[in-house]
Amino acid sequence: MNKPLFPFILSLLLLAGVAHAQEFGGNPPSIKWNQVNTPAAKVIFPVGLDTEGLRVANIVTQMNGAIQPTIGYKQLQVSILMQNQTTITNAYVQLAPFRSEFFLTPEQNSFDIGSLPWPEQLAIHEFRHVQQYNNFDVGLSKTMRFLFGEGGQALANDLAVPNWFFEGDAVFNETHVSEQGRGRLPYFLEGFRALWADGTDYSYMKIRNGSYRDYTPNWYPLGYMMVSYGREKYGDDFWKKVTHDAAAYKGGFYPFERAIKKYSGKDFVDFRKDALNYFRQQFVAVDQHNQPQPKKHFDADREYPAYIDDHTLIYSKTTYDNTPVFVIREGNTERKISTRSYSLDNYFDYHDGKIIYASYRPDLHWNYRDYSELILLDVKTGKEHRITKGTKYFAPSFSPDGKTIAVVQEATSGKCDVHLLDANTGKLLAVVPNKQRLFYTYPKFYGKDHLVAGVRNSKGKMSLAIINIKTGEAKYLLPFTFQPIVFPHLRGDTAYFSATSNINDRLFAINLKNDKLYELKGDSLQTFIGNYEASVSAKKLAWISLTAYGYQIHQIDNNAIEWEELPGGAIPGTLPNFDITALTRDSSTNLLASVQNKPMGITKYNKAYHLFNFHSLVPNIDDPNYTLEIQGENVLNTFQSDILFNYNRDEGYKEFGFNAIYGALFPYISGGVDYTVDRRELYRGTNIYWNETSVQGGLELPLNFTRGKSSTSLAIGSDLVYSSSIFQQAYRALFADQSYAYLNNYLYFYNSTLQAQKNIFPHFAQSIQLGYQNAVTGQSSTQFLATGTFYFPGLSVNHSLFFNAAYQQKGSANNVIDYSNNFPFSRGYTAENFYKMDKLGANYSFPIVYPDAGVANTIYIMRIRGNGFYDYTLANDFYVDGSKFKANFNSTGLEVYFDTMWFNQEAISFGFRYDRLLDPDLYGGSGRNRFELIVPVSIF
Repeated sequence: MNKPLFPFILSLLLLAGVAHAQEFGGNPPSIKWNQVNTPAAKVIFPVGLDTEGLRVANIVTQMNGAIQPTIGYKQLQVSILMQNQTTITNAYVQLAPFRSEFFLTPEQNSFDIGSLPWPEQLAIHEFRHVQQYNNFDVGLSKTMRFLFGEGGQALANDLAVPNWFFEGDAVFNETHVSEQGRGRLPYFLEGFRALWADGTDYSYMKIRNGSYRDYTPNWYPLGYMMVSYGREKYGDDFWKKVTHDAAAYKGGFYPFERAIKKYSGKDFVDFRKDALNYFRQQFVAVDQHNQPQPKKHFDADREYPAYIDDHTLIYSKTTYDNTPVFVIREGNTERKISTRSYSLDNYFDYHDGKIIYASYRPDLHWNYRDYSELILLDVKTGKEHRITKGTKYFAPSFSPDGKTIAVVQEATSGKCDVHLLDANTGKLLAVVPNKQRLFYTYPKFYGKDHLVAGVRNSKGKMSLAIINIKTGEAKYLLPFTFQPIVFPHLRGDTAYFSATSNINDRLFAINLKNDKLYELKGDSLQTFIGNYEASVSAKKLAWISLTAYGYQIHQIDNNAIEWEELPGGAIPGTLPNFDITALTRDSSTNLLASVQNKPMGITKYNKAYHLFNFHSLVPNIDDPNYTLEIQGENVLNTFQSDILFNYNRDEGYKEFGFNAIYGALFPYISGGVDYTVDRRELYRGTNIYWNETSVQGGLELPLNFTRGKSSTSLAIGSDLVYSSSIFQQAYRALFADQSYAYLNNYLYFYNSTLQAQKNIFPHFAQSIQLGYQNAVTGQSSTQFLATGTFYFPGLSVNHSLFFNAAYQQKGSANNVIDYSNNFPFSRGYTAENFYKMDKLGANYSFPIVYPDAGVANTIYIMRIRGNGFYDYTLANDFYVDGSKFKANFNSTGLEVYFDTMWFNQEAISFGFRYDRLLDPDLYGGSGRNRFELIVPVSIF
């Protein structure tokens, strides 16, 4: 172990998280679980998804040995939890605790992640992350695991190995072992291609960390280009050697860059340039017609154009300053129709003054259960209403007469169907039979009796099909291929669509009467990078493409389009490999196709299995509390437990405790025991001290009312606490030891409008907390605390005006023992727990500058923002002789915050505060001017 480096890494535990945020208590207890237990993975899935569970188990088992040589041979079993209740398309692997979750709803856009069967796609990507973590348990990372548990290794790995490698290597794996994968999809690399075509060359740190002003691709395509280039030029074991040295911290600081230099002979800067240029050169000849645009910041994403007439378009518009909206454009003038309700994508369909789209809504109770419901919007009035509830609907489209809607249902069973609904009420009219077990994407009406849709078969190959609504019979218009076929649009007897053809995604059209296939060409169509989301009017064609400043809409007169007929009726070209021969040069190439569905034992998964799963020792700062926790969490994430030591800065006490919460039932059940040393209380002008033991149990009812354009949550709970207090020796003659029980009742309410990327705070939001403690045995003692923060728009779109208020009062009959003080005292003062306190505060937040600059690949500053404030607190209490005490605590000042990224992946905001005290600080230092460092409220 490199000893000088260890204190540095240990200190970083205060600056970075160790695990992904999870959804606690996500599934209702009615869901029963099965499992397939193999040495590589324990695959856990809802009863009824046996086929999917067995397939995933077979893939990871048979793939594991074949691809170990490129990452390492260590194996530790991971638990893979397959979630079928959510509409979100996602998956992850985490170390603390070690597990993976697959969210089983695939998305409609096959350009984005591909068209492979979704559980298979997840298995070949996510299991690579499992192998990474298993084999990065070396050197200093291994020491960190020994000292801090799984979270220690997670932190050490994250600091040593960049996130672009984790994802780039996993994308390489999915591409290597299948016939598709994102490494073969032009759509995946188009972000970089758009920047290159525009002549834009951002710094490495800006590409890594993003920007509030400019479009930057994320770390997935960056990682794939770096990883694939490394394997292509330096061998299939290149990254195995690099990452093992890096995770072990060989060489000290910047171990990853040092390892690249060691095994490639080039320093990291040159290696990075070579890797990106390797891909960049493949597009030079095709994109040489692109003229660099005048440099400007991100403008907007304008998507899914729909013609009202030849001169008027409706589309979705998203900027960094504003939430997504629907707009009408006549000529060059845009007019907002309405803000879009919260959605998982920007797709919509338009017909005769109406817009239909799918809106996301979480379940009221269960965090892993959510819905995709249809919203009908009136373009003229801007009013909308929900026409389905509790559905999992995607890609809705109107019939030619506007009376019926065709929509894809992706059910929790894994089955995909097209539902026909009444366009006004959302009532289910019919289900289109799906005899071929197809996965439908973007269905469109063709007359009254047929649909045209992009379809995927059981292998993940795609075609365009005409489907008979009554019988479900499909006529395939194109040969099945792994080349994605997306965004069909019908006009008359012609279906327009986009498809991958070599390194480009192009526009095609097929005549539905004679099956003739055409590629649409012309100067305008050849100029842009990617041609998507076609829309056709009587005289014009509109489509979008990606630019360095967002997705933009282009138009061309129909008579300027060149229709090149394609012989053979097939999409020309293939999926490109971008000259990465490493994808096909070893025995694990296209391994997925040879995975056999071998029988494996399926057994019941016990929900109580390994409830006390302690995995990490974690420091946490949530001022005024400074805590060390041994954290535990079971695989189902229905039981969380921790053993803790806490120091409270306000009162100076030390606390030792155990707490647990069970979320598989509703309401949640919690309990714990704590022993606290040096509790402190101001009693008639003098501090007294005692030690306290408490045992508690309670219930919490968390509710999520989020829907439409607002995010709303409410949590109501009550804890019964038994407390025994023993006064320290100096005060035992004055006060008798006490034992008492009290109720801790609380309510948390939060409501917010949608928030855009650059908004510091929502334009309208309310956060209210109520707490009431009252003794039920032993003594008469109460305390009530109410706090609230209320947000409003400022003078500019990214400015925010917000007010906070608080009120706290203890009972008039309170004895010596009082409850913990969480009152938000005026900034700058030394806080005390008075008998009665009132607080009012006003804040004005604003961005100062967006530096988009960093230092030494360590700290990158995305934004500097300010907040001017004024606080007023009125305190009432009593002197020793019983006379009344009353004082004002007014302060004003300025806070400056730095929104930063550390080590190119950890987002941390910190700052400093200048306080001007307008009244004396009766319980603190002298002087009216104070300077304070502001650390994150909670950094874990």
